[in-house]
Amino acid sequence: MAAAAPAEAYAGLKTELEEIASLSGIEGLLHWDQASMMPPGAQELRGKQMAALAGVVHARKTSVKLGELIAACGGAEADAAALGEGACEFDAANVRRAHEDYRRASRVPAEMAKREAELSAAGYAAWMKAREENDWPTFSPILKEWIALVRERCALVWPELPAYDAALSDYERGLTKERLDEIFPPIRDAVSALVSEVYAAAEEKGGPVALGARASVLAGEFDADKQAALSKEVALAMGFDEKFGRLDVSAHPFTGGAGPQDTRMTTRYKSEDLSEGLTGTIHETGHALYEQGRNAKYTGQPVSAAHSMGIHESQSLLWERMVALSPQFSEFLLPKLAASFGSHFDGVTPEQLHASFNLVKRPSLIRVEADELTYPLHVILRYELECGLMDGSIEVDDLPKLWNEKMEAMLGCVPESDSKGVLQDVHWSAGAIGYFPTYLLGAAYACQIFDYARSQLPGLEEELVKGEFSRLREWLRTNVHELGSKFDTADELLIAVTGEPLKPDAFIGYLTTKYRALYGLS
Repeated sequence: MAAAAPAEAYAGLKTELEEIASLSGIEGLLHWDQASMMPPGAQELRGKQMAALAGVVHARKTSVKLGELIAACGGAEADAAALGEGACEFDAANVRRAHEDYRRASRVPAEMAKREAELSAAGYAAWMKAREENDWPTFSPILKEWIALVRERCALVWPELPAYDAALSDYERGLTKERLDEIFPPIRDAVSALVSEVYAAAEEKGGPVALGARASVLAGEFDADKQAALSKEVALAMGFDEKFGRLDVSAHPFTGGAGPQDTRMTTRYKSEDLSEGLTGTIHETGHALYEQGRNAKYTGQPVSAAHSMGIHESQSLLWERMVALSPQFSEFLLPKLAASFGSHFDGVTPEQLHASFNLVKRPSLIRVEADELTYPLHVILRYELECGLMDGSIEVDDLPKLWNEKMEAMLGCVPESDSKGVLQDVHWSAGAIGYFPTYLLGAAYACQIFDYARSQLPGLEEELVKGEFSRLREWLRTNVHELGSKFDTADELLIAVTGEPLKPDAFIGYLTTKYRALYGLS
């Protein structure tokens, strides 16, 4: 009978966790609505709603009942054999993830959780206003509050860790600044050197070899409604299930919603730049496919959630860069572009379309608009600033100046305004310190995963030319999406998927081979 206790407790635990997930899903829908549909006059009310709901969710996540159930199931030492007939390693991992979440939530007082929700709502509104009016002082007080609050939270939850390591743990389990400083320098050095070579070649040759003297074929005037229709067509071709999701427009593209059965994604369009809306939608569809591909057997359980932000980003970047920026995808896409935008694409070849998608932009000012070659430097810039903010070596008031100095040093350009500089990203308005590194990790993960997928899926390139994405999608679903948070670290997941922990070599090799060929470098 004693052995049955954990099994009984586990049944109760799963019920509790599913109810918490439902409440968290409501939070996700409120955020989506705030960013895409909510009237501007509802901001104050929405802040109160989100704060009230955050209090309820926090109470459930920190309840004595939940803690007792987790402990009865074994907590951090949960063993599948004790959890009842049919239990497996997923179930043991589910308990471990619940234990981690409970430890994190129970060390945050209810008042702090409420303040975080209030500050998130106020921060988003302040960021929108500051960016629109190019007014840093409108946003800086909010960021000062966030830095203080994040430091306080980190000290409560992970007192044994340096502040920035603790902040990273919210997005990439087990990641440390020390580990990042092993991964980032070789990428930074290789990318910096390659960017210099490409810039020089671009000045000499005018751009990628395939374009010759012709400008990007993705620049012009493109109707937003036609862009939206084409973006949706591509998302559906990739496998996005419209029965369980939707695509809308917001100031900053994102994917959220209430879970696998209700996945909301947003994008944005520029009439003069066809690539931003299309690649942005493909990027968010990659995120959405991860959400819709989560393990159905564990719906509402923490083990079904994405492993980490970095792994989540790898799935969006794999589709955006490995697939959409490939020459095979340009062959698939060109007839659709011609059908949607007519004479603009007369005489355009797949090679020219591929070259246009992969133009290295100079100047490279905006992270979300950056090409994949300069993008890593944008992440490293933010990483360095965040480290300084968290250890106190950088003051919030100095950020605009430091931002511009680092932009000039790393990318050879200075933003003409704070709106196109330090105010361009939404993340800090929500206190998401430690999030940015996951974008670069995601790119490295994506290369390693795609390289292995290609070795396991003979004929994949030919399928991409035809717009046949189902085999790749299902391989990712089986080998990444459905594994959820089963493993304790991203390296363990990568070993399970590819046979090796993360190595930056695949990412560096991918960029070097691709851009040397595009720009005719020896």
